[in-house]
Amino acid sequence: RYSVAEEKEKGFLIANLAKDLGLRVEELAGRRAQAISKGNTQYFQLSHQTGDLLLVEKLDREELCGSTEPCVLHFQILLHNPLQFITNELEVTDINDNAPEFFENVMQLKVLESSPPGTVIPLGNAVDLDVGRNGLQNYTISPKSHFHVGTHRRRDGRKYPELVLDRALDREEQPELSLTLTALDGGSPPRSGTAQVHILVLDINDNAPEFTQPLYDVHVLEKSPVGSVIITVSASDLDMGNFGAISYAFFHASEEILKTFQLNPLTGDIQLVKALDYETINAYEVDIEAKDGGGLSGKCTVIVQVVDVNDNPPELTLSSVNSPIPENSEEIVVAVFSVADLDSGDNGKVTCSIQNDLPFILKPSVENFYTIVSEGALDRESRAEYNITI
Repeated sequence: RYSVAEEKEKGFLIANLAKDLGLRVEELAGRRAQAISKGNTQYFQLSHQTGDLLLVEKLDREELCGSTEPCVLHFQILLHNPLQFITNELEVTDINDNAPEFFENVMQLKVLESSPPGTVIPLGNAVDLDVGRNGLQNYTISPKSHFHVGTHRRRDGRKYPELVLDRALDREEQPELSLTLTALDGGSPPRSGTAQVHILVLDINDNAPEFTQPLYDVHVLEKSPVGSVIITVSASDLDMGNFGAISYAFFHASEEILKTFQLNPLTGDIQLVKALDYETINAYEVDIEAKDGGGLSGKCTVIVQVVDVNDNPPELTLSSVNSPIPENSEEIVVAVFSVADLDSGDNGKVTCSIQNDLPFILKPSVENFYTIVSEGALDRESRAEYNITI
């Protein structure tokens, strides 16, 4: 496996492939060596003059792999005469080129003056597109007169802050507090992002909304129509009047969640506003906040599992075609191609075939590659041309 840091310029030298393969540069050129990336985007260029493997374009690790770690690009080295495939990988390593950013630059909180020390208040989280040590590591708060902040990890790896009350509040003494919440990554030097937290100290409203269950799990077909309600969340509040009136809202939702779902603030219905695509995103973790008229809130999490349907046709990519070919030659390689299907499970399994009445055979090669080879010697005088359908 080779390795290169992201954001290297076009033409960056990854390795001398001729040396690594134990081949002379002339032999590499003579065998028409190719570097073939998996998929339709080609990231590499193989120089026949030097045997060097070069970058075709600048690589952005976050664009290629998102939060997946490690970020690995798979490619094949294709050699002819004789035909040979060599499987290889390039790991794109992260650099600290992104600072943490909060979804909300200003957070408005309401906290009861009767809240005891140890009370935990959820805060909006920050995101950092970098991974590993360069990703978001922890949160801090200042000043620390009444609160400290704890950093916690969600099941999907995201880190979120919670404000913890250390000293009892007194609305008559201090009705409002202003704090600065800072998110720090682990780079050297570290990058950071900040948000302002404004706290309004309330007189007593002694019951917060509670959801009927803290975690909802729903399975939704990716072909479900836009506008359909996928689940309804429900919370209750023992208080009366305005203090018992509940409204629902997404809690520090990502941009993708806001584009995909709509939440009815009165009924708790979660509705699709964008078509689901299992191949793009197969699961969503959505936090819902129920808030009463006095500013108290409760929280639940909805896990939306997208169920795959067979909505992608197989894709065929020709890597090499040899035409014309000489007659009276045994087992000539006519074509090299690969197939892929974006669906999962049985929906993503692909079989290939060609016509049975032709003097050619289809041979599977490494991974998803195939070759079409002549079966026995061909006679041009008997037949000068063949059309092969895969």
